[in-house]
Amino acid sequence: MIKISFNRVSIGKFYPASPLLVWDLITDTTQWPRWGPTVKRVQFPERFIRKGSSGQVLTAFGIWLPFDIYEYKHASFWSWKVATIKATGHRLQAAETGGCYLWFEVPVVAAPYALVCQMALGRIENLLCE
Repeated sequence: MIKISFNRVSIGKFYPASPLLVWDLITDTTQWPRWGPTVKRVQFPERFIRKGSSGQVLTAFGIWLPFDIYEYKHASFWSWKVATIKATGHRLQAAETGGCYLWFEVPVVAAPYALVCQMALGRIENLLCE
């Protein structure tokens, strides 16, 4: 699913899984390389992110970049800056009939990154099926 608004593109997928299970997966930095196509490794002193967290990611290009979690609402939304640039937002919405929707939000100027987000959504689905 794709939504386009004035300033962002949102790419989402429904998962027949507990919202908290999905939340744990997307906030667990040890799991980021498993579902994030552009993340190869993470250096972070804790396992789970929270508002104000900062660390480094090794990109698919072999470059270490700093990251900061600048928006965070537990079990609902988090967004980060990578190398001081606002990057992807991660929004979780419980479905009325069970399961949840996960949305990646990217700035309109980075719309082509939606393809990477689509890959990540598929990888998350595979991890949830393990």
